[in-house]
Amino acid sequence: MSFDEEWASAREQAARNVGMELNHMAPEPSGPGGPLGKDLQVNQDHLGALGNAAYHLHDRLSADGRIADESTQTAATAMSGSNYRTGVALQGVHDTWKSQVGTLLGACALISNHLDYSASSHAKEEATIQTSMQVTAIDHYFG
Repeated sequence: MSFDEEWASAREQAARNVGMELNHMAPEPSGPGGPLGKDLQVNQDHLGALGNAAYHLHDRLSADGRIADESTQTAATAMSGSNYRTGVALQGVHDTWKSQVGTLLGACALISNHLDYSASSHAKEEATIQTSMQVTAIDHYFG
């Protein structure tokens, strides 16, 4: 089938389906709030564990990601001083590794800090909501 024939067939089929209308939405089989029937939930312990893991990864990477830093730099300088092209290549590897470790360290710090902030912010919002609901209940009984 050529492109023109396939295109003509697709246009004919589309023209036949123009009259279709959607007049209702099928009910969700799982009920409101998704498959578990729950709205958005934030588990403080889970957020804390993730933030803690990111913090520990940051600490380990700070030390372990830089173990070969000095020796690689020394070797690259020595090879470059002896006019070996490998020295320049090793310096490039060193610089790329250092940059990537720095990027990963920044990402770990960002994740850790963001999760700490999210957990704290959620707890404050939850307390505000609970307080406002209690005040509303009191107003209802005494108002």
